[in-house]
Amino acid sequence: MTSATDSPKLASTARAGRPSAVRVSTERLRGELGPDIHLHLAAWERHLRSERGLSEATVRAYLGDVISLLDHARKLNMTDLTELDLPTLRSWLAKIAATGGARTTLARRAAAARSLTAWALRTERIPIDPGVRLASPKAHRTLPPVLRADQAASMLQPPALIQETHPIELRDTAALEMLYATGVRVSELVGLDVDDIDRRRRVIRVIGKGNKERSVPYGLPADRALERWLQLGRSDLANPASGAAVFLGVQGRRMDQRAVRTLVHQRLSTVEGAPDLGPHGLRHSAATHLLEGGADLRAVQELLGHASLSTTQIYTHISADRLKAVYRQAHPRA
Repeated sequence: MTSATDSPKLASTARAGRPSAVRVSTERLRGELGPDIHLHLAAWERHLRSERGLSEATVRAYLGDVISLLDHARKLNMTDLTELDLPTLRSWLAKIAATGGARTTLARRAAAARSLTAWALRTERIPIDPGVRLASPKAHRTLPPVLRADQAASMLQPPALIQETHPIELRDTAALEMLYATGVRVSELVGLDVDDIDRRRRVIRVIGKGNKERSVPYGLPADRALERWLQLGRSDLANPASGAAVFLGVQGRRMDQRAVRTLVHQRLSTVEGAPDLGPHGLRHSAATHLLEGGADLRAVQELLGHASLSTTQIYTHISADRLKAVYRQAHPRA
C-alpha cells in the first residue's frame, strides 16, 4: 500500500509573489551582466552562505532579487557596481510596484539590495552605499487562518478507513502529531534524525534558520505516536539509503517536504469546517494555542526559533473572550 502523500510532483521553480513582468532568468542574466558583475555576485553569494549563514531558499531569493536589480541597471546603461545610485534603486522598486508587486515583495527586494550595497561598501567594491537611504514599505502582515483546538484534535484522529497499523499510516500520524505538538517548520521535521530525539525527556533537537540549534519539547500523545512509528513502522520502510532519518518515504529515503504538505492538506480536508492549511498553518495553530493557554510570548519565541520577538508577535491574535477574562481577573475596576 502506498500513500498519496508520497506521489511524485514536479518542483516549481517560480517564486510566489513575483510579477511576471520582472521575473528574470538567473542563468541568462549572469551571462549578460558581464564577467566583473558575475565575480561580484559569486563573492556576495559566498558571503550570504558562509558568513551570514542564510538558508538556501533565502540565498536563492536574494540572488534573484539582485540580478533583477542589476538587469534594470544594465538597461539604464550601467555596467559596474560603482554606478549604482539611489535613483536607480528607487526606479527599480517603482517598476516592481507598478507591475503589481506586493508590499512583502517590495520589502524583501529592498532588503536584498541593501544587503548587496552594504557588503560592496564593506569590501571596498563601491565608494559609497546608496542602499542606506533606500526606504521600502513595511510588509503588511496578514494573520493566516488557524485551527480551533477541536479541529486540531479531529485532524489528529485518523479517519475510520485508515489502517492504523500500516507503516505509512503510523508515519503520517506521528508526523502530524509532532508538527502540531512542537510547532516546528516542515524542513525541521523532515530533517530530524533518530539521535535528535530524547524520548526520556520528550525533547527534540532541531536545526532551524541560520543553522541555529534549539531544543523543543513535545507531549505524551506525540510521544506515543512516535513510539509506534519507530518500533512498528519505520523498519518496514528502512533500507541502506535511510541513514538516521526519522521520517521515511516509501522508497526508504528521508521523507520529502512536499509529501508532508500533501498529508496535511489531505487530513484537514476530512475535518468539517477546517481551513485548508499546510504545515506552516499547523505551526501557526500551535503557537496560537500556546498563547491562548497562557504561555509567555518569549517562551513561544524560543520554541519557534524566531530570531526576533517581533516575528512572534504575529501569533498574538488572542481571542476576545480570553482578553475579557484576563481583564476581569486583573483590573481592579473590572
